[in-house]
Amino acid sequence: MNSENENALNPTVVKLGLVSFFADVASEMLYPVTPIFLTTVLGASMANLGLIEGVAEAIASLLKTYSGSWSDSIAKRKPFIIVGYFFGAISKPFIGISQSWTHVLGARALDRTGKGIRSAPRDALIVDSVPSSKRGAALGWHRGMDTLGAAVGPVLAILLLSVNPNDLRSLYYWALIPGLISVIVIFTIRESKHEVRPKPFENPFKTWSKCSPAFKEYILAWGIFSIANSSDVFLLMKAKSMGQSTQSVILLFCIYNLIYALSSPYLGKLSDKIDRMKVLIAGLTIFTLVYLGFGFVNAGWQFWLLFGIYGLYMGATDGVGKALAVDLAPKEYKATSIGILGTVTGVCTIVASVLAGLIWDQFGSQWTFIFAATGSLLTIAILIFLMKSKSQKGGADAPVA
Repeated sequence: MNSENENALNPTVVKLGLVSFFADVASEMLYPVTPIFLTTVLGASMANLGLIEGVAEAIASLLKTYSGSWSDSIAKRKPFIIVGYFFGAISKPFIGISQSWTHVLGARALDRTGKGIRSAPRDALIVDSVPSSKRGAALGWHRGMDTLGAAVGPVLAILLLSVNPNDLRSLYYWALIPGLISVIVIFTIRESKHEVRPKPFENPFKTWSKCSPAFKEYILAWGIFSIANSSDVFLLMKAKSMGQSTQSVILLFCIYNLIYALSSPYLGKLSDKIDRMKVLIAGLTIFTLVYLGFGFVNAGWQFWLLFGIYGLYMGATDGVGKALAVDLAPKEYKATSIGILGTVTGVCTIVASVLAGLIWDQFGSQWTFIFAATGSLLTIAILIFLMKSKSQKGGADAPVA
């Protein structure tokens, strides 16, 4: 084990947390604004919005497996992280100068290309730097820092909009600054020597055949959930459609991210102590209840409660889900396993987001959220079955953490 020490927090984990913090300040000060910018300034429909988010996330996810596999093959992480965050930083101003929703699609594609390149190698570098018993805590802390930036970003957006409420475009120019800071921090990170030696690049589909049945079953279950789990922009648009102001929508998103940031380190650490699957199922149960709530919300105050609780779902699933993927995969495929998880999630996301937009346009917003809740319930049932099956086999496929 080439971990820097036996603690979940070491210089590599801390610095990567700062990188993600600044990058998410840049991204999330724009995320709650972009659907409003698209629909009110550029005249995009909800179906256009779903297509943009679906395509953008699918690009990121398709690249995650290949960047992860490439990173594993050359036993290096840092070059992918630098390029990925740089692409993300420079994409922001391009949205600001867009004159149609198709221009935004191109800029979002560049942004998500960066995410696809950097995500799996970055998470694998975190895993490389800590012992297996600390994976959940390290990834959970990183997600917490990442999401703290997502809580700060919307506050900055509110402050900037308070000066000129109608100038949405300028936000995209200001976002360049924290984005570039994140790139600068990466150059201070020292990449430790890997326990796995470089090897020829291997097609990820070949890697898949070498993975355990438990890993494949987990990925299948998560894919089913992802088909129902559309972009969070639909939650924001639901709040907007129910009369919430632009500033209130941004603040709601800020509260969601703050709860996510605070809960992620604790729930990640908890997953190191108990079966990670249990934490994951608890998170999906919260998701189901929250989406049903969004489907039947009828008062403005309810949005504040729902967005706060929604943060607990993310805290229980994001870092924990990645740690579980690494647990179930061969040690020489750390980045690849995280990449496969991301790819399956993203490919299904394009289906989910387009479906959500079409359902919203044709049948109303309520059915968009009922559809997602139904998919989550199905996934919970599958994961419970897998957990019981693993228990009956004597824990042969139990996590290594």
